[in-house]
Amino acid sequence: MIYKHLIIRLIAVFMLFGTAFSVSGQGNPDAGKDLFKNYCAACHSKDMRSAATGPALGGSQARWGDDVALYAWIRNSQEMVKKGHPRAVEVWNQYKPTIMTAFPNLKDQEIADILAYVNGVYDGTYGAKKDVASAQGAGAKAEPKSQLPLYLVVAGILALLALLLTKIISNLNQIAAAKEGQVVEAKSIAQILTSKGVVTFLIFAAIVLGAYTTVTKSTQLGRQEGYAPDQPIKFSHATHAGVNKIDCQYCHDSARKSKHSGIPSTNTCMNCHAAIKNGSTYGTAELTKIYASIGYDPATNKYIENYDSKTEEEIKAIYTKWIGDEYKRVKEKADLDSEGERIVSQQWADIKKSLTSDQKKRIQGPIEWVRIHNLPDHVYFNHAQHVTVGKVECQTCHGKVEEMEVLTQMSPLSMGWCINCHRQTEVKFKDNPYYANYAQYHEELASGKRTAVTVEDIGGLECQKCHY
Repeated sequence: MIYKHLIIRLIAVFMLFGTAFSVSGQGNPDAGKDLFKNYCAACHSKDMRSAATGPALGGSQARWGDDVALYAWIRNSQEMVKKGHPRAVEVWNQYKPTIMTAFPNLKDQEIADILAYVNGVYDGTYGAKKDVASAQGAGAKAEPKSQLPLYLVVAGILALLALLLTKIISNLNQIAAAKEGQVVEAKSIAQILTSKGVVTFLIFAAIVLGAYTTVTKSTQLGRQEGYAPDQPIKFSHATHAGVNKIDCQYCHDSARKSKHSGIPSTNTCMNCHAAIKNGSTYGTAELTKIYASIGYDPATNKYIENYDSKTEEEIKAIYTKWIGDEYKRVKEKADLDSEGERIVSQQWADIKKSLTSDQKKRIQGPIEWVRIHNLPDHVYFNHAQHVTVGKVECQTCHGKVEEMEVLTQMSPLSMGWCINCHRQTEVKFKDNPYYANYAQYHEELASGKRTAVTVEDIGGLECQKCHY
């Protein structure tokens, strides 16, 4: 009976422990701001009041009137439409055929954080709080508070309670045995901690924690939404793809005909920048990095002969003269002043640093761009199959790159994200000879028996399609 009561108490303790971890607190608008930027900003207006690709988010909780349904909509909107949820159908009819990206991996707390930020911006309280904090001298950005210390305190208290309960039960066992004429020695705390049961439990807990950590870390490979690393050359997609309307496939030419989209070669840059030598968003230094990497002299409009054999001092003389001449032209000066000499020196140091991977490597050579989007080696993805055959827009996966000053990974690139896309995306059969052999589907579409064919229908969920 004593052990039965012990088990009941321990079950109650661990239920309390689990509850402490499962209950989410109020949304954190500071954390929600980053989540909104990563997941929502590509399609929803940041003022929360005006519609963009998607509806204005301000007041969405009141319009839905049901957080459970709203959370389900955010995770998978099309699933809610298929179930016939009135509000989901209403929004879908208003914005179709634009499909909201599914976010099945968003946790309840993360959605609560996003909604807290949305509501704060919508009603003006989030900006007002920031202004008050600034007025009080809080210059540092408020960081979301970690719940880890609270969890550790709760875990410590529960562990102490379990230990005390075990000690009490040991004493009770001794008393019960004494009444029956038996001699049982009460266990000390040290004996309890080193007992077989405790050691077995700790080993089991370590195995579970290790397995959980391993699986979690492995599934997070490539999932780095919001990743926007510094590049060796400051390249503005907003200027090139947005202002100047340069098609994505002009620079990423291999996206339409191969597995990889490819990084544009410096020769592609020179197609324009042999003529365009100023007016860059980031100034002369960034353009000069391109010229120095390929050996082009912008002052003479010629490629430098025997560039590979030139010393660093000779290369420096060519490009610092060019930078100095540009400074004098813009400032309308005949000679370099002290400010001009400082700028030339600073820009050359920046150029040299950006174009070398170590101190021993020469200045000339390919530009070492930092890769942003990455998939595990066991995942097969073919750009040509999506871009040329499937006619998928670049922005579907990469976000509105034409609005990005610094390129950022907008999509999670997770397996669930890809599967949801294959389930929801309709195959463009019309005037697409690639799908001519799907005779049955063409007949069903023509007869009205079928209204659409999704990627799932043509085998888009088969394991071997994406995994070797």
